[in-house]
Amino acid sequence: MKKFAVFDIDGTLIRWQLYHAIVNRLAAAHLLGDHTYDQIRAARLKWKKRERSFSEYESILVQQFLPMLPKLNVKEYECVVREIWDEYHDQTYIYTRNLIKKLRKDGYFLLIISGSPSEIIELLTKYYGFDDFVACVFERGNDGYFTGAVTQPVHDKKLALQTLVKKHNLDWRGSVAVGDSASDIVMLSQVERPIAFNPDQTLFDAARKQGWQIVVERKNVVYDLLCKERPCKNGRTKYELE
Repeated sequence: MKKFAVFDIDGTLIRWQLYHAIVNRLAAAHLLGDHTYDQIRAARLKWKKRERSFSEYESILVQQFLPMLPKLNVKEYECVVREIWDEYHDQTYIYTRNLIKKLRKDGYFLLIISGSPSEIIELLTKYYGFDDFVACVFERGNDGYFTGAVTQPVHDKKLALQTLVKKHNLDWRGSVAVGDSASDIVMLSQVERPIAFNPDQTLFDAARKQGWQIVVERKNVVYDLLCKERPCKNGRTKYELE
């Protein structure tokens, strides 16, 4: 039985969200209707100005995209996926890129569980030497368009990981998982070495509570954090590095 490591991809290996990049490019090309791009752009700008949370922006993007799937030509979609792949596949974090190389050298079976489309995750799997993946699948019809049906593993990463481990007869001992957001908590909680990489607030709180490794990469510096609570005079809690 082989040891394994499982990675989320968007914001963990790739520095941006591949799903978002694809949808934004489709919208900019007016393949999702005349007004979709403006609505997505407005939501993204509100997030960047911190007038709206990232999850709110993401929700708007998905809500604008999914209803348009049945009107989206598969070949045009595939062209956009290739454009995004060519632009983003080397825009990676140093820490996770080097970790993947080390784990592969150490004989780990490498897995991806991602909410991004399967077409671009399949390309990434081959490029970085992963062994298998689970990703978002947009069902294709016989007419050259999508049906609108979607399979999204991000909604149950625990089950997705258990399925991959069983499929390949992998060993939970020595297992590693890397994620950056709240949706990764259930995945991280199953392995021996969970790594919260550039975590959002919810994941950071969970990682601190569980004593998980927290890694932050900013510019060209990687911080491996061990945090402890200290009460503040205003009644809030602050965190300091040990």
